[in-house]
Amino acid sequence: MEEAGAAPAPALAELRADECYADFFREDFDVKAYTSQSIHQAVIAEQLAKLAQGISQLDKELHLQVVARHEDLLAQATGIESLEGVLQMMQTRIGALQSTVDRIRVKIVDPYNKIVSRTAQLAKLQAACDLLRRIIRILYLSKRLQGQLQGGSREITKAAQSLNELVPPYVCMMWQKEEAKTPIEDGPGVELVT
Repeated sequence: MEEAGAAPAPALAELRADECYADFFREDFDVKAYTSQSIHQAVIAEQLAKLAQGISQLDKELHLQVVARHEDLLAQATGIESLEGVLQMMQTRIGALQSTVDRIRVKIVDPYNKIVSRTAQLAKLQAACDLLRRIIRILYLSKRLQGQLQGGSREITKAAQSLNELVPPYVCMMWQKEEAKTPIEDGPGVELVT
């Protein structure tokens, strides 16, 4: 709990000065090597007592530091609690925002998809109606042509005129039928929506 630039606590300075604890302050301290060295030297009881004394000193120093800085520690703990409150409030607001986005999606995206679907359906219905009108026209013209052909030679000019009226819609229907069989190639940058 040392602050940057502050002098080390007296207990810590004592521990650093003691040769028994010097190994613990090194950056490359190895627990296994220290333990095997202590076992070889057969001074385990003495070193354990010394370590217990060092732990006791550190506990006392820690207690003194906590007592000396208890106001700061309480302020930090209170700050953490208020941050947790803010975080909880933000999570609640994020959840509310997400549910609002979901409601907007339902109000915008779903109707848009329905409009796209219904527009495609309407286009197909219009094409079917146009095709039915042409079929009805062809049926009407073919019946009229049959009647005129049965009338003999005096109706031949009317029959020729009816035949002339009958051919363009029939040819147009046949052309559209063939066109429907052939796939339409997209031009550059054109995308067909299905």
